[in-house]
Amino acid sequence: MLHQHHCISSQFYLSLHHHGISTCIKKVGIRNKVHTSMDTTKLLQRALDFEFLTKEEGLHLYHHAATAELSFVANELRKTQVPHGKVTWQIDRNVNTTNVCIANCKFCNFFRRPGHDESYITDIETYKQKIEETIKYGGDQLLLQGGHHPELGLHFYTDLFKQLKELYPTIKLHSLGPPEVAHIAKLENMSHIEVLRALKDAGLDSLPGAGAEILNDRVRRLISKGKCGGKEWLDVMRAAHQINLPTSATMMFGHIETLDERFEHLVWIRDVQSEKPKDAYGFIAFIPWPFQDDGTLLKKIRGITNDVTGEEYIRMIALSRIMLPNVKNIQASWLTVGKRVAQLCLHAGANDFGSIMIEENVVSAAGAPHRFTSKSIQDAIKEAGFEPQLRTQKYEFREIPKGMEEQVIDY
Repeated sequence: MLHQHHCISSQFYLSLHHHGISTCIKKVGIRNKVHTSMDTTKLLQRALDFEFLTKEEGLHLYHHAATAELSFVANELRKTQVPHGKVTWQIDRNVNTTNVCIANCKFCNFFRRPGHDESYITDIETYKQKIEETIKYGGDQLLLQGGHHPELGLHFYTDLFKQLKELYPTIKLHSLGPPEVAHIAKLENMSHIEVLRALKDAGLDSLPGAGAEILNDRVRRLISKGKCGGKEWLDVMRAAHQINLPTSATMMFGHIETLDERFEHLVWIRDVQSEKPKDAYGFIAFIPWPFQDDGTLLKKIRGITNDVTGEEYIRMIALSRIMLPNVKNIQASWLTVGKRVAQLCLHAGANDFGSIMIEENVVSAAGAPHRFTSKSIQDAIKEAGFEPQLRTQKYEFREIPKGMEEQVIDY
């Protein structure tokens, strides 16, 4: 669980309480600081000018800039990049194609090995029931993901996507992720771009940033050895951008990675975004979240726990905005950090609250307890001082569907 109460430095936290979040940040501005190796003030000014900071410069800000300073700069960048000033949110559902997986990630409680009594492949009747319920709740999208099933190749996914699109033409498929694409490519002896073209032709609308974790292969060998390496993850995204398939990028941090590897991850995401064709969507959004440790092998065997504080998460949101000036949307992961910290992130560079996630099974299985309905997510955004705006995966504004029902959270 994220530490939410004793996490934010007393001066910053008290200022937020007594003066209001945005007022506090605006009043703080940027202090004058000079260090022997780098000048923090100059780095923050360069960030305000949308310059690309190096990994070392990002690390310097992490160690030396105050939370309020980082928040101020990130908030100014957000206002330039997202001038409408609204906080966007979405209604979709995470549905799992299968829980069979041979990747054996050390942070995942969701997967089952092939042949396990609890293993499954979701059937079409289950999809129909879940999609119709999603539409009833105002949703427009399925986030379809699953494990690395050793027997499910390209035709399984293209047939599934075509069938779902025939049944529900308006439902968007935000599905799979680079590790699954890489897995399918290996099974079929095909290139990434061939697999992606086939999936797009079958109905894939966008590619999630799933399975990024930390992109450095030292980390990946220890926590997700069965998944593609960091370079291949980035190469899949490069291929997606070549065929103008919208993508997102993620980072799961706070486990065994070093701070250096965290900032290396951000620079690599930025570099791939810089390479995309001029008119391609590229990475539409970046979503960082802290490792959820409940019951995971990382915790049981290696004793790795989630020690990310609320203040650290706010700082990483701000630094994500600062280090990724070519990614327009930064999402606060309320699912993993909770409402209060996520609200503070809206004043530290984040402009998006993500989806209410009518259903989510993977991160929740590792201890993420937080839930929103369509009403409560809008209330949370308003409480933070912003106007909520329903969106699509491409960050186009949606009207709230007439006659939609609100999901009842009964757990």
